[in-house]
Amino acid sequence: MSESDDRPLLARRLDDLFKTVRPKGKHWTNAEVAEELKRANPELKAGGVYLSQLRTGKRSNPSPDLLAALAKFFGVSVAYFFDDKVAESVLSQVAAIEALRQSGVRAVAMRAAGMKKENLAAITAIMDQYRQMQGLPPVTDAPVSDSPTATDGPGPSEPV
Repeated sequence: MSESDDRPLLARRLDDLFKTVRPKGKHWTNAEVAEELKRANPELKAGGVYLSQLRTGKRSNPSPDLLAALAKFFGVSVAYFFDDKVAESVLSQVAAIEALRQSGVRAVAMRAAGMKKENLAAITAIMDQYRQMQGLPPVTDAPVSDSPTATDGPGPSEPV
């Protein structure tokens, strides 16, 4: 989120979900999301134009049912829209998933799976040196020994 972005918090957070989270592996338009929400809950009042207005901040008071439906669609907790720590965690996880979508990164991750912590630490140190040689910024995530495993995260139907 840009610091100069003067949209309401809800608008920025919803827009971030549209831009970064890919339910079923694709980017969704406002109209497509509205259609999916109505398919899941026919009584829900939501249209593509209204979702666009929420994203731009022209509208700012969605119903609790709509917020819950949006959270469920994007696989996040409703708290994402209001709690800074939850939002930060979600966006961090989305960035990690996006990095894994890069084929080279995925290949490295697949090769590292199942290795001992000390081996992962050595490989991480080598990769950090190569990043530095290429002028890339250092990675500031948790040390390898503290990194969660695939079983520590939410399951496919659990919110992030």
